[in-house]
Amino acid sequence: MPPAAAPLPAAQRVAGRARLFCGKSDGRTRLQRLYQDGSAKIRLPAVQGDPLEAVLINTAGGLTGGDRLGWTVEVGTDASASITTQACEKVYRAAADRAEISVGLRVGPGGRLAWLPQETIVFDRAAFVRTLDVELGDDAEALMLEATLFGRLAMGERMVQGSFHDRWRVRQGGALVHAEDFRLGPDIAATLQRRAATGGALAVATVLLVSPQAEDLLDKVRAIIGDPGIGGWGGWGGASFWSVGRSGKLLARLCAGDGYQLRKRLVPLVELLNGRAGLPKLWSL
Repeated sequence: MPPAAAPLPAAQRVAGRARLFCGKSDGRTRLQRLYQDGSAKIRLPAVQGDPLEAVLINTAGGLTGGDRLGWTVEVGTDASASITTQACEKVYRAAADRAEISVGLRVGPGGRLAWLPQETIVFDRAAFVRTLDVELGDDAEALMLEATLFGRLAMGERMVQGSFHDRWRVRQGGALVHAEDFRLGPDIAATLQRRAATGGALAVATVLLVSPQAEDLLDKVRAIIGDPGIGGWGGWGGASFWSVGRSGKLLARLCAGDGYQLRKRLVPLVELLNGRAGLPKLWSL
């Protein structure tokens, strides 16, 4: 009998976690604590005044099955921060298990946080779970964005099979103000073709603003997104407003044929909703 083959060594997996805590001191928002572990890194560009800016970096260069990445951001009372990523996160084909990104955001009373990562690119046969848990204090505001590309059309890539799960939970003053669970798979390409999904669009984004001023921006947001009945290569979308406690929430959905067409509308939309902080410096068309 031939000798039994030696078991293959377990592949090294990404395990990164980083935490950032900032608060108001001497009239401006300043870093208070920073923790980094594994492939998760945070860099703080020099800025004049508020908000504090932070750039998240995954030094592994992407994720695949079994990888875990976690980010925690805490903004103190009356402080403000704007968070983005160095580049688009890439989720590659999974041989086993799934890739996971978990995000925890906390904003103290009167604080403001803009969570503005660049797009996540999900490749064929990837398995991916993303969770966003947000806790807002009284009178706190938050702008949150997650954009996803199911393949890269310009590179001839398309996500046909796989699994994708996006879970959001947003609370203010302990009350749940927004919740959603978006799941696709295993036949992702077929599902995206349905009119009730994206009508064939490969690039999607969800934008949520929790703020007392949200309702005043609704008409301008709809003008940027365009007519939801037009569709076509440039995409389609819609926006709505609800009162939540003493605040309000504005929710926008965008779909487009590719990442460039999606970003053409995301750039002016973020500039509008992020107020004087505007667009993160790393964003471009």
